[in-house]
Amino acid sequence: MDKKVKYAIIVLCAAAVLLAAVIGYDYLSANYNNEVPSEAGSSAEAVMAPDFTVYDREGNAVNFSDFAGKPVVINFWATWCGYCVKEMPSFEKAYQEFGDEVVFMMINVTDGFQETKEDAAEFIEEKGYTFPVYYDLDLSAAMVYGASSLPATAFINSEGKLVHGQLGMMSEDALYGYIGKILEQ
Repeated sequence: MDKKVKYAIIVLCAAAVLLAAVIGYDYLSANYNNEVPSEAGSSAEAVMAPDFTVYDREGNAVNFSDFAGKPVVINFWATWCGYCVKEMPSFEKAYQEFGDEVVFMMINVTDGFQETKEDAAEFIEEKGYTFPVYYDLDLSAAMVYGASSLPATAFINSEGKLVHGQLGMMSEDALYGYIGKILEQ
């Protein structure tokens, strides 16, 4: 077999493996059951949510503790994260519905390389999202919450206890279910 044919076969095999991985991941992600378990969020088993500092669009420091006494949804995201972008309309819808009762902290993981504050702000403006966006400029909030992959979401009740944390994309039903949990506690 000549070199060109061997090279073409290798490239086609690699492309097939990559395509299978993408399709498999999408299939498994879509069928992953991340619905609210019936026992989720019992106050007795929840731990206190750690404090952190992020920055608003104007560069002002905002502490998680500033929202003490209120239920909070924290979502770590980036514009380069396809699943983050895919779940954002659900977060916007939930913010429109529950924004008066629940604090939404949409935290952009702003590393300055893959993601800049300017890129994230432009993305939010282009999409017309109205939820509050904060910037984790030193990645300390992501580290404190173990957001080792994106998206990552945490639900904290009004007592400041972490009710649920999830790595990966969240279905709208699960998002609403966990918001219901933190509102009822």
